[in-house]
Amino acid sequence: MDRVELIPPPAGDDAADAYAAAPLLNCLLREVAEPAGRGRYRLPGVDRLLRVRGGRRPRDPEVYAAGRWHHIGHTELVKLVAEELRRHTGLSNHELPAEMIDSRDAVAAILAARARATPPEDPYLRSEQSLITGHPYHPAPKARGGGPVAGWLPYAPEAYARFPLTLLGVRADTVVEEGDTSALDALGEAPPGYRLLPAHPWQLDLLDLDAAFADGRLIRLGTTSFEVWPTAAIRTLYAPGPDLFLKFSLDVRITNDIRRLWRHDLRKLRRTDKAVTKAFASIAGPAAWLSDRGYRTADFAFEELAVLVRDGLRGHLLPGATPLLAAGLVEGFEGSPLAAAGEPDAWWQAYLRAVVPPALAAFDDHGVVLEAHLQNTLVAVDPEGTPVQALFRDAEGVKLLADVGRAAGWERLVYCLVVNHLTEVAAALAERHPGLDPWPAARRAFARHDLPEIAGLLTSPTLPGKTNLLLRWTGADGAAARYLPLPNPLAG
Repeated sequence: MDRVELIPPPAGDDAADAYAAAPLLNCLLREVAEPAGRGRYRLPGVDRLLRVRGGRRPRDPEVYAAGRWHHIGHTELVKLVAEELRRHTGLSNHELPAEMIDSRDAVAAILAARARATPPEDPYLRSEQSLITGHPYHPAPKARGGGPVAGWLPYAPEAYARFPLTLLGVRADTVVEEGDTSALDALGEAPPGYRLLPAHPWQLDLLDLDAAFADGRLIRLGTTSFEVWPTAAIRTLYAPGPDLFLKFSLDVRITNDIRRLWRHDLRKLRRTDKAVTKAFASIAGPAAWLSDRGYRTADFAFEELAVLVRDGLRGHLLPGATPLLAAGLVEGFEGSPLAAAGEPDAWWQAYLRAVVPPALAAFDDHGVVLEAHLQNTLVAVDPEGTPVQALFRDAEGVKLLADVGRAAGWERLVYCLVVNHLTEVAAALAERHPGLDPWPAARRAFARHDLPEIAGLLTSPTLPGKTNLLLRWTGADGAAARYLPLPNPLAG
């Protein structure tokens, strides 16, 4: 199949600006700007008019001054957003504008690297490594902590990276582990008195472990005999040979958070994963959960060296099905079945059948709130490209109703499943097929389920939208989601 892009990439030197501006504009228009008609918006803080083109990925920002419209590049857009937020919130923030610039520069480096690299043949890996834009509603989705490009580009999924894992031996009396970590021992061989501990080479570059190597608590054992592929989550790597996912700490801010495996999350991981695994064992249909089986680390660097073992794909997939990252379907990649859907309404109904019922059953029947957003959902398709199965992942993002309460859990599920996920897939499909209205089928898909919250979902004029721009500007914790009302397409 010819290469398919849902959004034609910009040409020339402005490509990185355009890719980086789209999610920043999405945030600005959603969270702060006031619609003024005909693609124009008023920025109330700076009392300026902004004009953009495009739909779900805004482009070509212009501001009105001295009687005419003036195009602004990404740098000028960042300055405009910063001044608007300073006046809007009364707070200053020097970190976020730097992250916005870093995100743009990262996109430029990624585009240059992709031009020289060969994409993976496996369509699953292509989908995981397709996210040039990334989170469509984050002001700096591609920021990499401000470090030099040479430090992170060799490990960037968007640059089609693959690399061997570094293998460490950790002294046995310092090992901390919980759950089933036996898969780690098959990655290499540790000498007597030591246990094997794989490490992400980028994370090792960020740590100072000289003391542990000097006194023998850690030893170097080389690298794996095979390469791993970074997924869209960057710090989660897939090893196709052993069919295993490994999630590492990464002391870099990516989107809202420093991506470390925090002690408090690891400590509650087994309880959460057991609850989800139990739920999926009784949910009807082919949907699957990729279990976070357990973790291993060292007591002297508990969070820094932690590695999480996650189920691979082959034991969960339907025969003949090909898994694809939902976020990749939205972004576009060579061979995307969304782009090639000959009967888009039927394809969309199959997608809804795969994704919606298991998420609602986990919530209502088992008290489990899946983080069913685009990056944590895989959708498997049959040889014709029709969705037949959903696979969900990441116990760290799962909430249990016993802990958060039903109302808060439902709000989170609606945001992840509907706002973050289904609205994006629906928009990408409708963009490919003008005239398609995906929402009647979506309403029917939810109406089939007898949850007390469904009636409200289908009649409420609004849905909860996460405010990533304001969250980052005000310095709120990434887990402290704040929502604002968005128009509800399910309400008809």
